[in-house]
Amino acid sequence: MRCVYCDTAYAFKGGSNMSLDEIMAQVERYGARYVCVTGGEPLAQKKECLNLLQRLCDAGYEVSLETGGAVATDGVDERVAVILDIKTPGSGELANNHWENLSRLKSKDEIKFVLCSREDYDWAKQLLAEHALNDKCQVIFSPVFSQVSPTDLADWVLADKLPVRMQVQLHKILWGETPGK
Repeated sequence: MRCVYCDTAYAFKGGSNMSLDEIMAQVERYGARYVCVTGGEPLAQKKECLNLLQRLCDAGYEVSLETGGAVATDGVDERVAVILDIKTPGSGELANNHWENLSRLKSKDEIKFVLCSREDYDWAKQLLAEHALNDKCQVIFSPVFSQVSPTDLADWVLADKLPVRMQVQLHKILWGETPGK
């Protein structure tokens, strides 16, 4: 399936200041059927982002929204799959989690934990159990590049028999810390 990533931070803020019609035309030129709206925090431009998500869905695209979880997901079109980051203690952003977002999750959504340490893993494991998160939607554990070994994380998940999917930060493996990649 061909896909397009729409960077809302670029489209609506500093980069190009594209109109919704221009964004829709650009997406159409790619010939993709799946569009992932991402880039910084898409919901930081909430009104524009919600309009874009609805327009994409109305046009027949399969749409997902990658959000850092600090902004409420209320108002997101029900047809959109939300990929919700939960910030861990090791990220330094734990206080930014908008916990009410957990109550809005649908079965097609995903929760993603990017883990900085074994302590983050244990914290996420506890949150997973307390809120029965894997009963709500798919849960993903991802190791922070160069901080947690993917092998160690896989061993922890297997030892604890956690019902989660694991992923690595592929962009970091491919391009390292290069900005804009």
